[in-house]
Amino acid sequence: MTGKSMAKSISSFLTRVLFGRTKATANIDAKPTQMFANIAKTSLEGFSSETLVFDFEGTLLRSSSLFPYFMLVAFEAGGFLRTLVLLLAYPFACMLNQETMLRVMVFICFVGVRRESFRLGSTVLPKFFLEDLGHEAFDGVMGFGRRVVFTRLPRITVEDFLKEWLGVDTVVGGEVAVFRGRFTGLMEKNKAGQELIQLLGEGRLMGSRATCVGCFSKPWPFDYHQLLAHCKEVYMVSQVEKRNWQLLPRGKYPKPLIFHDGKLAFRPTPLATLAMFMWLPLGLPLSILRIILGILLPFSISGPVLAMIGLKTTVSRPQNPDFDPNLLANSTKGTLYACNHKTLLDPIFVSHALSKPLAAAIYSLSPFNEVISPIRTVRLARDHERDKQLMRQALTRSDLVVCPEGTTCREPYLLRFSPLFTRVSKDIIPVAIDVGVSMFYGSTARGPKCWDPVFHFMNPNPSYTLQFLEKLTASCTCEGGGKSGVEVANYVQSQIARALGFECTLLTRKDKYMVLAGNDGRVKTEN
Repeated sequence: MTGKSMAKSISSFLTRVLFGRTKATANIDAKPTQMFANIAKTSLEGFSSETLVFDFEGTLLRSSSLFPYFMLVAFEAGGFLRTLVLLLAYPFACMLNQETMLRVMVFICFVGVRRESFRLGSTVLPKFFLEDLGHEAFDGVMGFGRRVVFTRLPRITVEDFLKEWLGVDTVVGGEVAVFRGRFTGLMEKNKAGQELIQLLGEGRLMGSRATCVGCFSKPWPFDYHQLLAHCKEVYMVSQVEKRNWQLLPRGKYPKPLIFHDGKLAFRPTPLATLAMFMWLPLGLPLSILRIILGILLPFSISGPVLAMIGLKTTVSRPQNPDFDPNLLANSTKGTLYACNHKTLLDPIFVSHALSKPLAAAIYSLSPFNEVISPIRTVRLARDHERDKQLMRQALTRSDLVVCPEGTTCREPYLLRFSPLFTRVSKDIIPVAIDVGVSMFYGSTARGPKCWDPVFHFMNPNPSYTLQFLEKLTASCTCEGGGKSGVEVANYVQSQIARALGFECTLLTRKDKYMVLAGNDGRVKTEN
């Protein structure tokens, strides 16, 4: 064979491997060559009994950059300082090869972090993974009966998401070394690819399936010749294809995204993170100023002043001439305002919207937030009868705001309403609340809650929307209509959900905190 014909043969072979599909063995019947992105456009019946082996980042994610996920880990695990170090180191890391760059970012993000408390892979990152999934690739992957994933990210950051959201059977990835309960930041040296090849060779990844299909993107995490020996077909996903992918619609998520944690409300790309640090020297003083003005200024003038410095509040009331925010002046008992819960500031904004001081029924509130609160707080004891007495006493002195969900929910869902408030008063006005943020979330399930208002007011233009709904008629209450507490609570929940366009759920505060923090959500206070 001449040198020219040999070069042509080699070139033809590499083209089939890298851009199409290659037969693993000569005795396997070949199907028409197609790219992986087109699998979603064909019948998936033939794949339901097969095993798919694919790399997570190259096959499912539209973005080719892993920086945002490392930035999320750095921010949530180490705060602003670690985030700044990663941002400054990133341009230099980009000059290195991919493997070395990943090791540098892993070291910055993980060194010194406690292994036991690391829950970002199940609480923070899933939201951002879901928002980066390609619709076409997702449909193709979910058409296989068994899914095995290789990841370039540390396995601890993606394993929970892949197994709980995508039903992946096995996750193969690098491990971050741990010493005395803390991550050292050092990853095992290129063992994940070898582990995958070994598991394929031993047949431990296929289960009862007789065939295996592989899907990867460049650069290969291992010698592709070894992969071809174990997979019936191999597909390549190119960046050109990814540019044409659509993002996975929220309605196609494997399950509803209801609970997630973390402070960052934006995808922290390098430019977006740089913009955040440029905003902080102005945002932090502005946040403190907004808090001070909200505490010191009278309700009648605080709204316009806060609006001048970027805090937008929208209030709507029912078109009812009988709606009177000052019912206490005409009776011996105040009105109970039942609202959904978005941040710790909900009762304060209700008070500002009505231009009068109210009382807020609270369970778990940090002592610091309670001290600086501009309205009176009524700390409940988590004892049913005792709490009813406390709330009834509070209503004899002022109107009362309660959040029956018991905890905040960021997404367009309402948690189950506790029926306690329905047995306290027959004068109940539902309040539908929604919040808009662009940079930071003003709620958290982990860490000190005293910082939540600071983060909310650090947003450039945070917004609060309050809708006061019609007061419950006597026939819809426990006292006047003989309804059960659960019936009234469900009715109020449905009214608020309809006003906001949210969806009602049966999930509770305990469900949220067990998922996000591994506890029941109670704040310990010193007596």
